[in-house]
Amino acid sequence: MITLEQISLARQVDVALEKLGGELKGMTAGTIVLQIRDDAVGRFGIRHLPVDCMNQERGTSGLSPDQVLTLRRLAVEALRHKSGWTHGEISYDFVLKQGKVFVSVQFESNYNMANLLFRYSPKKHDRRGASNE
Repeated sequence: MITLEQISLARQVDVALEKLGGELKGMTAGTIVLQIRDDAVGRFGIRHLPVDCMNQERGTSGLSPDQVLTLRRLAVEALRHKSGWTHGEISYDFVLKQGKVFVSVQFESNYNMANLLFRYSPKKHDRRGASNE
């Protein structure tokens, strides 16, 4: 059985966006959010922008299947800018304007101070306690 550790993050992002493809078709704007832990996609989904309901361009029916593929390609290409972190969140803001897909990417790295302190702090031994044993 293949585990997430054996699949590249780029492939995982592509698979997640492929899964969201049905929901993306017909949308004109939104934010795709992927939560990353140990360089693996955990939870993922879409935040629909409320502006989408009010300000749709006339004649715009939302993303076509080809535009969804373009969005997937752009999302994977954007991973070239991720470096040096394994936990966090990736957000892809997208909008369809005049038949073109525009994507903006935000990377958020997360660290846990408790893990860092535990890993790098030498244990203190109570010398008084040690001599009493």
